[in-house]
Amino acid sequence: MKNIIKLLITIAIFYYLFQNIDFYELWAILAKSHGGWILLALIMQLASTYLAAYRWFKISKLLIFKEKLSFYVQSYFKGTFFNQVLPSSIGGDAVRIIDLTRKGYEKKEAFYGVFVDRVVGLVGLLVLNLIASILFYGTFKPDFSQLIILISLSGILGFLSLFYLEKIHFLAKYKILNLLHRLSKRLNNLYPSKVLLSKHISISVAVHFLSVLTMYGISLSIDTHLSFQMLLIAVPPVFLLTIVPISLAGWGIREGAMVGIFMLVGANPAKILAMSILYGLLLIIGALPGSYFWIKNKKITQKETI
Repeated sequence: MKNIIKLLITIAIFYYLFQNIDFYELWAILAKSHGGWILLALIMQLASTYLAAYRWFKISKLLIFKEKLSFYVQSYFKGTFFNQVLPSSIGGDAVRIIDLTRKGYEKKEAFYGVFVDRVVGLVGLLVLNLIASILFYGTFKPDFSQLIILISLSGILGFLSLFYLEKIHFLAKYKILNLLHRLSKRLNNLYPSKVLLSKHISISVAVHFLSVLTMYGISLSIDTHLSFQMLLIAVPPVFLLTIVPISLAGWGIREGAMVGIFMLVGANPAKILAMSILYGLLLIIGALPGSYFWIKNKKITQKETI
């Protein structure tokens, strides 16, 4: 039922977009896209996924997990495959948690490791957006830039405040607030040195920087004439919106947000929609290695049970 609702939302957004964009113009733009730039964009996206897996590996080393980097790379690609190609009740994070529990780790510890990785990744996105919005202030209208700066700064400060909740002892008395109190305690144990936290956030910034480069490569393939600094400011908020699980793999939400944001600078809506669709297709192609790892691990599991 949940996936049917997501499908309906995705269809509704695309229906609205196609009411305002010439479908034939969109098709012509897609047909003329330059394969060389798209191939380079795909390489950037694969590098982004690999680096995200490396970040998870570095975070997990601080916990109880003792697996090799290859395990995290395979599991991360599998999770991406489930997110992008198999939009089901089992999300990418759930796949990663299951992979860890199959190695004999407790589900609670596996969840915590994946959760911290997800949060550090989100903070990296906010940091990139904040830096880009300040460095290239004036690229968009002041109201939009100030909103992005406010959202990014609020998110970063909210994350940093988690480290101080451990000192507020009365939070432990309440069921819901106790979760925040325990999370704060575990984060402080995980990152006694904020230098290490900065390194992990820096990896996250690099992950999302590569994703923006992917989008830039696609923009060059269809000749949108968008500057890289424009994409550095506009694309991270789009990524933030696609985190909200209300459509299938972010489809529709991503396209609507891209068109809406770039209309602020007078970009051609058909080209922006084409760019977003190509990016979505690249995400699917870039996730295909996960299908190989999934089938491979499934065969190994079946042999072990025989």
